[in-house]
Amino acid sequence: MNKRFAVCRIVAATLTVFALGACTLEPHYERSAAPMPASYPQYESTSAQQQASAADLLSDWRSFVRDPYLRQLIELALTNNRDLRQAALKVAQYEAEYRIVRAELGPSITATGTHSASHQSGVTTKSTSLELGTSAWEIDFFGRIRSLKDQALEQYLSTDAARRSTQISLISTTAGDYLTWLADRALLDVTERTVASYRDTYETTLRAANLGSGSMEDVQSARTSLTSAMANLAAYRRAVEQDRNNLIAVIGCPLPDGFPDDRALPDEPLFAAVPEGLPSTLLTERPDIIEAEHALKSANAYIGAARAAFFPTVSLTATGGVASNGLSSLFKAGSGAWAFEPSISVPIFQFGSLRASLDSATISKNIYVAAYEGTIQTAFKEVSNALAARATYVDQTAADLQYVDAAQQYYDIANARYRGGLDSFLTLLTAQRTLFSAQTQLVTDRAAQQTNMVTLYTALGGGWRKDAQVQETAAK
Repeated sequence: MNKRFAVCRIVAATLTVFALGACTLEPHYERSAAPMPASYPQYESTSAQQQASAADLLSDWRSFVRDPYLRQLIELALTNNRDLRQAALKVAQYEAEYRIVRAELGPSITATGTHSASHQSGVTTKSTSLELGTSAWEIDFFGRIRSLKDQALEQYLSTDAARRSTQISLISTTAGDYLTWLADRALLDVTERTVASYRDTYETTLRAANLGSGSMEDVQSARTSLTSAMANLAAYRRAVEQDRNNLIAVIGCPLPDGFPDDRALPDEPLFAAVPEGLPSTLLTERPDIIEAEHALKSANAYIGAARAAFFPTVSLTATGGVASNGLSSLFKAGSGAWAFEPSISVPIFQFGSLRASLDSATISKNIYVAAYEGTIQTAFKEVSNALAARATYVDQTAADLQYVDAAQQYYDIANARYRGGLDSFLTLLTAQRTLFSAQTQLVTDRAAQQTNMVTLYTALGGGWRKDAQVQETAAK
């Protein structure tokens, strides 16, 4: 028995060495060259210090958002939003699945104890046993389970990156809804002032007509402008209420107590400026690009599992313990019992299914390579467009301010000349419409300019760095 036990120990030690030294058959992974220029059009890369400053800004949305009311809304959205909650639960689910696959690398040890007694023909027979062993433990000689573990890990990390994409999208949506609400509030203020101006003009022309110094044509023209502006007023009131409802929906709760319902779009920026000249390589840290790369790595790992399927599968069932005819003699000398049952399964003829599975895994990887490169190209386009818009919005809003100033002077002069009988009502009406158009355009372009700041921040993947590092470390 000592010889058998020695042989058993040698075999077990050999299997352990092979198991610990197992490698995988996965192809060596190399990140694809990013299909994009090193810098964005019309922008050269900044210094390392400026890049680090930009990275700090992108790492935390609180550094980017200056408006205290919007910060409050984003905090509520991140706490209450159901889409983000679902994304977080999916991450937890994939993390659990990764741990399940990882556990298959080690043996499953079970303890079994039995006691039986039977009586027949005046004879009572008793049997007692206590065993500790493992059942059907696959020795991962060729790395099949390790490749599946790597695949599960990459799926988990990909899902976590998708969660961070959902978080960035939620921040962007909250900021966008807030800007829309502020812009509609500002447009409502402009329209209210315009309605008051049109009403004053209408009453002036009506009095003039009643006194015989004006025409009914002027009265009807003034009335037409007034009713049109009143229709716009009703539309903006509706829009403001709907914007408010959209904000409540995105934050998942009523607006906080003391939140200013009459707040309009301010002249100053609500967000910190993203530095110019950022290198395009920063995009590789964008969550959707990280998600695509982990999906690619998962497909690459599965090729290793498909390759390992061509090789034999070795499984081990082993038990050891004690057995006797009674509890009192269970642990006495000579009561030991053991069993060692290795098995091997060799694929001989599979009608080409293993080759087809490997070909499918290889093609799947190539699909993910194309998807990864396409995601990078889309990200580069989004950032380039946002940068181009930022440069032009500065000039556009500056021109809008001059337009409003000129329209205001035009209206003041036309109004004074009309009331002094020096100019026609048509000139005054044209000046009023021009001023309203200029004021509306200024508000719209200012809102678009600030929305573009959010778009640029989102396109650069704002909010990724600190969270990503924590998740990567936790997974390993």
